[in-house]
Amino acid sequence: MTSLLPFLMFGSVFLLLLLGYPVALTLGGVSVIFGLLIFGPEFFALLPLRIWGTMNNVVLLAVPLFVFMGVMLEKSGIAEKLLETMSMLFGKFRGGLALSVVIVGALLAASTGIVGATVVTMGLMSLPVMLKRGYQPELATGTIAASGTLGQIIPPSIVLVLLGSILNVSVGDMFVGALIPGLMLVTAYLLYIVLLGFMRPATMPSVSQEEMLSFASKASMKTVIEAFLIPMLLVLAVLGSIFAGIASPTEAAAIGAFGALLLTLYQRKLSLDVLRSVMRETTSLTSMVFMILAGASAFSLVFRGMHGDRLLTDAILQANLQPELFLALVMVLVFLAGFFIDFIEIIFIIVPVVAPVFTAFGVDLLWIGVLLAMNLQASFLTPPFGFSLFYLKGVAPKEVTTSHLYRGIIPFIVIQVMMLVLVIVFPELVTWLPKALSGH
Repeated sequence: MTSLLPFLMFGSVFLLLLLGYPVALTLGGVSVIFGLLIFGPEFFALLPLRIWGTMNNVVLLAVPLFVFMGVMLEKSGIAEKLLETMSMLFGKFRGGLALSVVIVGALLAASTGIVGATVVTMGLMSLPVMLKRGYQPELATGTIAASGTLGQIIPPSIVLVLLGSILNVSVGDMFVGALIPGLMLVTAYLLYIVLLGFMRPATMPSVSQEEMLSFASKASMKTVIEAFLIPMLLVLAVLGSIFAGIASPTEAAAIGAFGALLLTLYQRKLSLDVLRSVMRETTSLTSMVFMILAGASAFSLVFRGMHGDRLLTDAILQANLQPELFLALVMVLVFLAGFFIDFIEIIFIIVPVVAPVFTAFGVDLLWIGVLLAMNLQASFLTPPFGFSLFYLKGVAPKEVTTSHLYRGIIPFIVIQVMMLVLVIVFPELVTWLPKALSGH
């Protein structure tokens, strides 16, 4: 009976989350109840030390800094300039507007990483224009939602920071390892749109000659250079300093936050009200993450106190479960969990439980971390609780229905699953670049 208690606690947390209880309070509350019942109040003398150790982790300082950078860039108007410029450049191609949305999504992912802000911005700016030009609503909404979530896998990503912290893998290595899979995903989205343009041209009509002349009259070399140079400078400052070994991810996050501040000043969008708004939003988002982290620390303490990690590892090893089969089971579990619960909840509940098993199997945790990040990206897109779909529905015109969103996202989820399988089959797509940069 005692051996079933860790799994009973795990199941209780999942059930309460599905019933809609707050994540941080569910994790903390269930852990305290089980801890008191099994170990008594003395056991919790360890809990303040556990939480303090987590909060004292310097790597996690990158979270509020990257959030600040993303929110500040959202206020700077860079996204609007990028979208306008890309629309001009790709206007003559069939599906040019959809292609520009994907590329802008990738650039914003590499410079902000804030999914909600990216989806809302692109939804407000691109969706009405795409619908006006006769784009199929499913294609328009699917492209915007999928492109807006690229910030989950393309560094600097908060998901990668959190996974690196939990798996005890260098966040710098996580960023480097995720780069090739992230670019593969962008390329796959672009290829899908190009192929769809050839196969079903009615879904994305060509731009008229009048609109092309209008674009050409607005475009100038200065506009194009400014639109690309500003976000690229920030990306180079943040990622370049990490990849070159000049700065740690936390230091690079500080560079990014300061850089975003300077760029907003350069765009003449910085004011006391903007600064106050950015700081309030950063505090709110960071507090949510760290509240969940405190609850997850309590959960992990009790789960391991009941030897749940050891019981799970022993059960899998005794069942002679192959590492490949266990990996497949974990990937399916994470994918299905993404339909119902948020990526932060999955990171703090499932990952600490399965990590010791992967360690026992001798599997490369860097590879596992990137696979999980790719899988978790799908949680933003999968109905019924895909947050990107909620964000987009909130800013979409009335003629765009929920069924348009659900149907439109299916091809992009299929592409994500295909890319995930490709990275599972070829681990070198993750491990090669970190080894090459470290000189191994």
